[in-house]
Amino acid sequence: MKPIIATKFTPSPWRNSVQSVVDACEKSRQRLGVDQIDLYQLHMPDIVQPLKGFGLTLNKDAIYWEGLAECYKRGLVKNVGVCNYGPTLLSQCQEALAKHSVPLASNQIAFSLIGRHNGSQETVDKCNELGIKVLAYYPFAMGLLTGKYSKESLASLDESLTNSAKSVLEIKDLKAYADDVGPLLSEMERIARKRGKTIAQVALNYVICKGAIPIPGARTV
Repeated sequence: MKPIIATKFTPSPWRNSVQSVVDACEKSRQRLGVDQIDLYQLHMPDIVQPLKGFGLTLNKDAIYWEGLAECYKRGLVKNVGVCNYGPTLLSQCQEALAKHSVPLASNQIAFSLIGRHNGSQETVDKCNELGIKVLAYYPFAMGLLTGKYSKESLASLDESLTNSAKSVLEIKDLKAYADDVGPLLSEMERIARKRGKTIAQVALNYVICKGAIPIPGARTV
């Protein structure tokens, strides 16, 4: 099986031109040692605005879309995508790329059985409507939907950055579900036993059935 090579371009204040996207793509292609990158993605919308506090903003999303189109037209990439885009920005990006006859292949967002709120489900629905594939990161909700954690173990998680593999924000998010995840996991376990599957497989199947492609983290293969 041939691996799919995907990489990302991160918006930043000093990357302010179409050529900056192309140059970053070319350098990534060279480092990866491939003729073409299978999927080249914008890591996030252009939200880093260091001068916003002074009333000065320069949104470069449209510039980056032009950059994606240029990478595609030059043959540096086979597909282009975005990450963490909501429905409105997603539609705008697709329309901008369509002017160059460049399809928008994917949108990578956080999505899981318990991560359907804050616009995630609406974004998945919009992607399905527009024919854009959803790549779902955190399909296990940082391990919550694998049965790895109990209410007791969540409560005892160490928030020290030196003693934990997870960040303080991740641990805070995990603990926020401590009181509510128990009944859900019990139901998932019941379904898993009935189907001869694992809780993790139930979690992945939910994401797949919603039309998304899960990107699970794994420490072993």
